[in-house]
Amino acid sequence: MSGPVVDVHTHVVPKGWPDLTAACGGAGWPWLRVDSERAAMIMVGESEFRPVGAQCWDADTRLADMAADGVDVQVVSPTPVFFGYDRPADQAVKVARIFNDLTLEVTGAGGGRLVPFCQVPLQDPDAACAELDRCLAAGHAGVEIGNHVGDRDLDDAGIVQFLTHCAEVGAPVFVHPWDMPGGPRLDRWMARWLTGMPAETHLSVLAMILGGVFDRVPDTLRICFAHGGGSFPFWVGRADNAWHRRGDLVRGVSAAPPSSYLDRFCVDSVVFEPAALRLLVDTMGVDRVLLGSDYPYPLGERPVGRVVHRADFLTDAERDKLLGGNALRFLGTDRPSAVRGLLATETRSS
Repeated sequence: MSGPVVDVHTHVVPKGWPDLTAACGGAGWPWLRVDSERAAMIMVGESEFRPVGAQCWDADTRLADMAADGVDVQVVSPTPVFFGYDRPADQAVKVARIFNDLTLEVTGAGGGRLVPFCQVPLQDPDAACAELDRCLAAGHAGVEIGNHVGDRDLDDAGIVQFLTHCAEVGAPVFVHPWDMPGGPRLDRWMARWLTGMPAETHLSVLAMILGGVFDRVPDTLRICFAHGGGSFPFWVGRADNAWHRRGDLVRGVSAAPPSSYLDRFCVDSVVFEPAALRLLVDTMGVDRVLLGSDYPYPLGERPVGRVVHRADFLTDAERDKLLGGNALRFLGTDRPSAVRGLLATETRSS
C-alpha cells in the first residue's frame, strides 16, 4: 500500500448525552443504559435497541483496533437511530447539534486520524444546510444522511436542495439506510438488516437516477452509498432493461438509462466476499469503490479490508485505490488539515 488506508464507513455513539426530552422536547428519545465502564445498551423507550461498547466512544480503543487492522484513518459518522427525521424540525436541529458537538469531542482525541461526519435535520432543508455549515466550520469533514425521510426519498425537492448545497460547499455525503420496514416476515433473523437495508439503498439510488437528481445536481456532488450500494449494482441491467422496454412507467424524469449515471456516485466495499467485490468493481469501476467496514458493529467487516486483501483479481494499484486513494478523493482536498496532510502523503507517494 503506497498511501494511507481510509475506512469511510464507521459509526460513533458518545457515552453520555443530556436527557433528550428535556434538551430537545418531545418524548421517546433514545437513551443510554450504561452497564459498565466499557459496555452499554442503546434504549428506545423501555426496549433494548443495540448493545454498544467502548469502541463506540473511546478514541484509544478505536485507534488500537485500527492499528490491529492496518487502518490509518476512519471517517466517523452518526448512528442513524439518532437522526430524528420523524420529529418536528426544531427538535431535530437540537439533537443534531448535541450529537455533532459530542462527535467532535470523540474524534478530537484521535490525533487527526478520526474524521468526523455530522448529521442534519434533513426534514427541513434550510435548517439542514445551516447545521451543515455550522459543522463544517467547527471541524466536521462531511455529512451522513439517512436514505429517506418518511415517504420522501432522495429525489424530494427539499432533499435535492440540501444535496445541491453540499455540492456547492464541497461537503461529501455518506448515505446510510435506516428506518427499514418491519412486519412478521421481516422481524425475525435480523431480516430488516439482511434484506431491508440492501433494498432501501437500491431504492434510493434509483430515486436519484429516475427522479432526475443527477441531472439537476452539479457533478461536483461527492456522494457514497453504504453497504456496496445495496442490491443496485447487481440489478443495474434489470433497471436499464426496464428503462428501455417500459419507459412509459420507468423512466421518470431521467435523461438517460440508469447505467449512464454510475460515474456520479460511489459505494463502499462492505460486501464480504471477493466474488461480490468483483461484481461491484466491474459494475461501478475501480475508482468508485471505497473501503468501508461498518465498524464497530457486529454485522461489519473485521479485520477491516479483509475482502479487498483477499481479492486476487485486483492489481496492486487497484487495491491501493480501494484501500485509500478513492476515499481521499471522496473526502476532497479542501477538508480539514488532517485530511489535507493525508492527501499530501498520497501525492508524495504516488
